[in-house]
Amino acid sequence: MANEENPELPKSVLRHLEPGEEVLFSIRKKISVEKPKWLLVTDRRIIYLDEKLLGRYDLRAIPYQKLEQVTVKLGLVSSEFVIESEENITLKLGWMDKEEARRAINAIKDALNAIAVEPVSIGVKKGLTSETWTLRKPKEFITRTVPAHQPEAPQREDPVEKLKKLKELYDLGIISQEEYEEKRKKLLEEL
Repeated sequence: MANEENPELPKSVLRHLEPGEEVLFSIRKKISVEKPKWLLVTDRRIIYLDEKLLGRYDLRAIPYQKLEQVTVKLGLVSSEFVIESEENITLKLGWMDKEEARRAINAIKDALNAIAVEPVSIGVKKGLTSETWTLRKPKEFITRTVPAHQPEAPQREDPVEKLKKLKELYDLGIISQEEYEEKRKKLLEEL
Protein backbone atom coordinates (compact mmCIF):
# COMPACT_ATOMS: atom_id res chain seq x y z
CA MET A 1 0.00 0.00 0.00
CA ALA A 2 1.41 3.40 -0.93
CA ASN A 3 0.47 4.90 2.45
CA GLU A 4 -1.38 7.79 0.80
CA GLU A 5 -3.54 7.99 3.91
CA ASN A 6 -0.43 8.72 6.01
CA PRO A 7 -0.12 12.52 6.05
CA GLU A 8 3.22 12.31 7.82
CA LEU A 9 5.06 11.03 4.74
CA PRO A 10 6.26 13.76 2.39
CA LYS A 11 4.52 14.09 -0.98
CA SER A 12 7.88 13.72 -2.74
CA VAL A 13 8.15 10.16 -1.37
CA LEU A 14 4.52 9.30 -2.08
CA ARG A 15 5.08 10.27 -5.73
CA HIS A 16 7.89 7.73 -6.01
CA LEU A 17 6.25 4.76 -4.28
CA GLU A 18 5.28 1.95 -6.63
CA PRO A 19 1.69 0.68 -6.75
CA GLY A 20 1.18 -1.67 -3.80
CA GLU A 21 4.47 -0.69 -2.13
CA GLU A 22 4.12 -0.48 1.64
CA VAL A 23 6.22 1.68 3.95
CA LEU A 24 7.17 -0.55 6.90
CA PHE A 25 9.30 1.92 8.85
CA SER A 26 10.21 5.58 8.54
CA ILE A 27 12.41 8.04 10.38
CA ARG A 28 12.20 11.79 9.95
CA LYS A 29 15.03 13.93 11.27
CA LYS A 30 15.23 17.68 11.21
CA ILE A 31 18.78 18.91 11.53
CA SER A 32 19.06 22.55 12.66
CA VAL A 33 17.30 24.87 10.18
CA GLU A 34 17.44 22.43 7.25
CA LYS A 35 14.42 20.69 5.79
CA PRO A 36 13.93 17.14 7.15
CA LYS A 37 15.86 14.08 6.04
CA TRP A 38 14.00 10.76 5.80
CA LEU A 39 14.93 7.09 5.84
CA LEU A 40 12.11 4.79 4.75
CA VAL A 41 12.10 1.01 4.74
CA THR A 42 9.48 -0.41 2.42
CA ASP A 43 8.59 -3.97 1.55
CA ARG A 44 10.70 -3.58 -1.65
CA ARG A 45 13.56 -1.16 -0.99
CA ILE A 46 15.28 1.41 1.20
CA ILE A 47 14.58 5.06 0.36
CA TYR A 48 16.61 8.06 1.51
CA LEU A 49 15.11 11.51 1.03
CA ASP A 50 16.87 14.80 1.68
CA GLU A 51 14.31 17.59 1.39
CA LYS A 52 15.59 20.99 0.22
CA LEU A 53 14.08 24.44 0.16
CA LEU A 54 11.60 25.52 -2.54
CA GLY A 55 10.27 21.99 -3.16
CA ARG A 56 13.61 20.54 -4.22
CA TYR A 57 14.85 17.19 -2.90
CA ASP A 58 17.37 14.39 -3.40
CA LEU A 59 15.94 10.88 -3.35
CA ARG A 60 17.95 7.64 -3.49
CA ALA A 61 16.32 4.23 -3.51
CA ILE A 62 18.08 0.88 -3.25
CA PRO A 63 15.97 -2.20 -4.03
CA TYR A 64 16.66 -5.17 -1.79
CA GLN A 65 17.90 -7.22 -4.75
CA LYS A 66 20.70 -4.65 -5.20
CA LEU A 67 21.46 -4.21 -1.50
CA GLU A 68 24.84 -5.56 -0.48
CA GLN A 69 25.41 -4.55 3.13
CA VAL A 70 24.02 -2.35 5.90
CA THR A 71 26.32 -1.29 8.75
CA VAL A 72 25.23 0.59 11.85
CA LYS A 73 27.74 1.96 14.33
CA LEU A 74 25.87 2.68 17.54
CA GLY A 75 27.64 5.22 19.74
CA LEU A 76 26.71 6.56 23.16
CA VAL A 77 24.58 9.39 21.79
CA SER A 78 24.20 8.99 18.03
CA SER A 79 24.76 6.45 15.30
CA GLU A 80 26.17 6.22 11.81
CA PHE A 81 24.14 4.23 9.32
CA VAL A 82 25.87 3.07 6.08
CA ILE A 83 23.91 1.38 3.28
CA GLU A 84 25.89 -0.11 0.38
CA SER A 85 24.55 -1.43 -2.91
CA GLU A 86 25.99 -3.71 -5.58
CA GLU A 87 26.12 -0.70 -7.92
CA ASN A 88 28.65 1.14 -5.72
CA ILE A 89 26.02 3.42 -4.22
CA THR A 90 26.76 4.23 -0.59
CA LEU A 91 24.35 6.16 1.61
CA LYS A 92 25.76 7.49 4.88
CA LEU A 93 23.40 8.79 7.54
CA GLY A 94 24.94 10.18 10.69
CA TRP A 95 21.90 11.76 12.28
CA MET A 96 20.10 8.80 13.87
CA ASP A 97 19.86 8.21 17.55
CA LYS A 98 20.78 4.79 18.90
CA GLU A 99 17.26 3.37 19.27
CA GLU A 100 16.10 4.63 15.87
CA ALA A 101 19.13 2.97 14.26
CA ARG A 102 18.34 -0.35 16.01
CA ARG A 103 14.73 -0.20 14.85
CA ALA A 104 15.81 0.68 11.30
CA ILE A 105 18.26 -2.22 10.96
CA ASN A 106 15.69 -4.64 12.38
CA ALA A 107 13.06 -3.33 9.92
CA ILE A 108 15.49 -3.90 7.02
CA LYS A 109 16.35 -7.39 8.32
CA ASP A 110 12.66 -8.29 8.63
CA ALA A 111 11.86 -6.93 5.15
CA LEU A 112 14.73 -8.91 3.60
CA ASN A 113 13.82 -12.10 5.46
CA ALA A 114 10.21 -11.73 4.30
CA ILE A 115 11.25 -12.04 0.64
CA ALA A 116 14.55 -13.98 0.71
CA VAL A 117 14.73 -17.75 0.51
CA GLU A 118 17.77 -17.83 2.81
CA PRO A 119 17.93 -15.67 5.94
CA VAL A 120 20.19 -12.63 5.94
CA SER A 121 23.29 -12.74 8.11
CA ILE A 122 23.88 -10.33 10.96
CA GLY A 123 27.12 -9.70 12.79
CA VAL A 124 27.30 -7.72 16.01
CA LYS A 125 30.54 -6.43 17.52
CA LYS A 126 30.10 -4.93 21.00
CA GLY A 127 32.71 -2.65 22.52
CA LEU A 128 32.76 -0.73 25.79
CA THR A 129 31.10 2.41 24.41
CA SER A 130 29.84 1.31 21.02
CA GLU A 131 28.28 -1.48 19.00
CA THR A 132 28.56 -2.26 15.29
CA TRP A 133 25.85 -4.23 13.51
CA THR A 134 26.46 -5.55 10.01
CA LEU A 135 23.67 -7.01 7.91
CA ARG A 136 24.49 -8.83 4.66
CA LYS A 137 22.07 -10.35 2.22
CA PRO A 138 22.72 -13.93 1.08
CA LYS A 139 25.04 -14.39 -1.93
CA GLU A 140 22.25 -15.98 -3.93
CA PHE A 141 19.30 -13.70 -3.32
CA ILE A 142 16.26 -15.42 -4.80
CA THR A 143 13.01 -13.86 -3.73
CA ARG A 144 9.85 -15.66 -2.81
CA THR A 145 7.97 -13.48 -5.27
CA VAL A 146 9.67 -15.27 -8.18
CA PRO A 147 9.09 -19.03 -8.41
CA ALA A 148 12.25 -21.05 -7.77
CA HIS A 149 11.30 -23.61 -10.44
CA GLN A 150 9.99 -22.16 -13.66
CA PRO A 151 7.57 -24.37 -15.58
CA GLU A 152 9.00 -25.80 -18.78
CA ALA A 153 8.77 -23.32 -21.60
CA PRO A 154 7.07 -24.22 -24.85
CA GLN A 155 9.37 -25.54 -27.56
CA ARG A 156 9.60 -22.17 -29.33
CA GLU A 157 8.62 -19.13 -27.31
CA ASP A 158 8.11 -15.90 -29.21
CA PRO A 159 11.22 -13.66 -28.89
CA VAL A 160 8.98 -10.61 -28.33
CA GLU A 161 7.37 -12.35 -25.34
CA LYS A 162 10.83 -13.26 -24.05
CA LEU A 163 11.85 -9.58 -24.33
CA LYS A 164 8.78 -8.54 -22.33
CA LYS A 165 9.58 -11.07 -19.59
CA LEU A 166 13.22 -10.01 -19.56
CA LYS A 167 12.18 -6.35 -19.15
CA GLU A 168 9.91 -7.33 -16.22
CA LEU A 169 12.81 -9.08 -14.48
CA TYR A 170 14.97 -6.01 -14.99
CA ASP A 171 12.26 -3.60 -13.76
CA LEU A 172 11.77 -5.71 -10.62
CA GLY A 173 15.51 -5.49 -9.95
CA ILE A 174 15.98 -9.26 -10.21
CA ILE A 175 18.63 -9.00 -12.92
CA SER A 176 21.31 -6.35 -13.33
CA GLN A 177 21.52 -3.88 -16.20
CA GLU A 178 24.49 -5.80 -17.64
CA GLU A 179 22.58 -9.11 -17.58
CA TYR A 180 19.56 -7.38 -19.12
CA GLU A 181 21.59 -5.84 -21.98
CA GLU A 182 23.41 -9.11 -22.72
CA LYS A 183 20.22 -11.20 -22.87
CA ARG A 184 18.34 -8.45 -24.75
CA LYS A 185 20.97 -8.41 -27.52
CA LYS A 186 20.70 -12.21 -27.93
CA LEU A 187 16.92 -12.01 -28.14
CA LEU A 188 17.03 -9.20 -30.69
CA GLU A 189 19.24 -11.39 -32.88
CA GLU A 190 16.45 -14.01 -32.90
CA LEU A 191 13.96 -11.52 -34.39
